Amino acid sequence: MPTHFDLDCLRSFVAAQEYGGFNRAAELLNRSQSAVSQQLRKLECQVGQPLVRRHGRRLVLTPAGETLFAYARRLLALNDEAMAALRGHALAGQARLGVVGDFAETWLPETLALFRRAYPQVLLEASVDRASALLDALDRGVLDLVLTFGGDGRADALPWRTLPQRWIGGDGLCFKRMEMVDLVVLPAPCRFRQGAIDRLEAAGIPWRIVFTGRSVAALWAAVRAGLGVSFRMVGELPPGISVMDDPPGVPRAPDVRVSIHDGGRPASDPLVQLKQMLETPPALIPAVG
Repeated sequence: MPTHFDLDCLRSFVAAQEYGGFNRAAELLNRSQSAVSQQLRKLECQVGQPLVRRHGRRLVLTPAGETLFAYARRLLALNDEAMAALRGHALAGQARLGVVGDFAETWLPETLALFRRAYPQVLLEASVDRASALLDALDRGVLDLVLTFGGDGRADALPWRTLPQRWIGGDGLCFKRMEMVDLVVLPAPCRFRQGAIDRLEAAGIPWRIVFTGRSVAALWAAVRAGLGVSFRMVGELPPGISVMDDPPGVPRAPDVRVSIHDGGRPASDPLVQLKQMLETPPALIPAVG
């Protein structure tokens, strides 16, 4: 077995998993689908065992693929950080980023810290808020980039991830048939709050709101404490919180598209680098059934 991996092959392998298949990975990497597939085969030949298998229309990692995926992300992150650090000393300016609260306790701090280390002369300001408030701030010129859901019809939407909507509770919690569901929600109007209510109503399941928080962080704290369950898009969840099976009789909810928005304005060099870093964050989609 060769003693080193080709970083381009690793990048194609990681992209195919993070973006849900060869087509999207090829598009984002500016390569043909056949080239991405060939790079995966090269990796499989190198390690001597399959890395992915087909599960319907999705690619699922094998045990060997899971192991390599974890290392590949670390190798690529270190490579990108080194390259960015060498370029970063010459980059200066300002970047104002807005992100929905679903990501604030997971990968966002790590990504912001990485950007600040790579570009120490750039003033990076980050805001966490609800989707509607972030898009409004972007349109008013208060923010430069926004990472959020709910802007699918906008001309400036750059698709970033498609994440599942799932029920979320404390570790080990499960629904019981026709038992009252205690909901942990954000104030109305909120697409996930209304989505939870609509789905329970359609299934004839009784519900009540027991906690209304002003931020996603408050929701996580309430769910972790066992006050109730929430219904959100699911990326990387904080400790003490898990994805639950759907309530009996409630069908699986459709996925949510998350996009990067720039307001249609020309991007400065700092924004170009920030957008590039946002396009390749840690993997967010967990293994949910």
